[in-house]
Amino acid sequence: MRLTPISEIGITNAEEAPLHDGEPGGFQEVLSLSRSFEHARILMYSHDTFGLGHLRRCRTIAHALVEEYRGLNVLIISGATIAGAFDYRARVDFVKIPSVIKLRNGEYTSLERHIDLEDTLTMRRSIIRHTAETFNPDIFIIDKEPMGLSGEVEETLAYLKGRGTRLILGLREVMDSPHLLDAEWKRKDVMHKIAKFYDDIWVYGPPDFYDPLVGLDVPQGVRDKLNFVGFLQRNALQMDRAQYQPSGDYILVTTGGGGDGAELVEDVLRAYRHDAGLTHRALIVLGPYMPQGERTKLTQEAAKIPYVEVIEFDSRMEDLVAGAKAVVAMGGYNTYCEILSFDKPALIVPRVQPREEQLIRATRAAELGLIDMLLPEESADPARLAAALKTLPQRRPPSSGNPELRLEGLRNIARIVGDELSARELTPPSVA
Repeated sequence: MRLTPISEIGITNAEEAPLHDGEPGGFQEVLSLSRSFEHARILMYSHDTFGLGHLRRCRTIAHALVEEYRGLNVLIISGATIAGAFDYRARVDFVKIPSVIKLRNGEYTSLERHIDLEDTLTMRRSIIRHTAETFNPDIFIIDKEPMGLSGEVEETLAYLKGRGTRLILGLREVMDSPHLLDAEWKRKDVMHKIAKFYDDIWVYGPPDFYDPLVGLDVPQGVRDKLNFVGFLQRNALQMDRAQYQPSGDYILVTTGGGGDGAELVEDVLRAYRHDAGLTHRALIVLGPYMPQGERTKLTQEAAKIPYVEVIEFDSRMEDLVAGAKAVVAMGGYNTYCEILSFDKPALIVPRVQPREEQLIRATRAAELGLIDMLLPEESADPARLAAALKTLPQRRPPSSGNPELRLEGLRNIARIVGDELSARELTPPSVA
């Protein structure tokens, strides 16, 4: 099955941009509008309780917009504990709110255990509201959680809607299995609140890859707001190199944030120990949220294997993906976009609980011939994983299976934002 380019399915002002232009890690430039919006402001919200996906997605969009529009300023509200570890372009900044972490059972707790969760949430709500009042954005973009963590942005949404701010909900192309998402959203009355507050809903993928609201009872008014903008293209920037500089060919093994990635790394190490003929060099990135005990154990185990090297974290994963011969990953949204952007052969071993997002994405991508997939129980078989790792560097890249696949998300977002800002009578914002 081929993925229909966004430009063929009714997204306005879309132009085609190939997944891969024939050069390793190369791209056709997709953002070339170069307009100026003095005093324009965009506020973004990223709740960040587990992993790095939300912040990295917001940061990618923010960078694309400020590079496209002179005078535009973007401020990201983030709960990520390591938000400050990333670089930010000029005119992009972040406000750190107190961190809340998601436990393996799906419950939340304050990062600082001596502070009550409700007190932490109260502080977060206050900071979010005060930031919105002071920053006075033209557009407010919320990533993934329509009302924020425990409803923490609902009050701010109501306030900004009264001031005429454009309110946008950004959704991954895959949210979760329909029965889990439907139960969660019904419990929180989310669909009604989306209809009440939001002007637009951006889906960060093409419509014929997956519909994030499939299986849900979606009111027509909400369905009409859906805009499938496309996958978010990534780039490797020579002026902003990865912190770690690998030499030679390598398979990149990445677990994203790493909070639940120890099993995949253990599987890879077990495969290398099992098969002496597995001699491809592997570079393993553990992720900043992997528990210290697991991190120490895996680093010590890897030191005994000649072809394996381990690093803990790199804020420029784009560069490491671009330089790899192939990628082994759990298949979160950002890693998947990087695999497509740099056209890398990939083996995905998805997380299957408590959410099924990665499993759904990997299953769909495998159906389309974009990646190979092993379920966690299959990856745990060292002989099977070793065989898959041996052949992975020779696997056809994603573009071979779907040459017409396009990554147009950043360009389409830039056009939508440009049209919105052009339609507004922009004046220097007042300080509330």
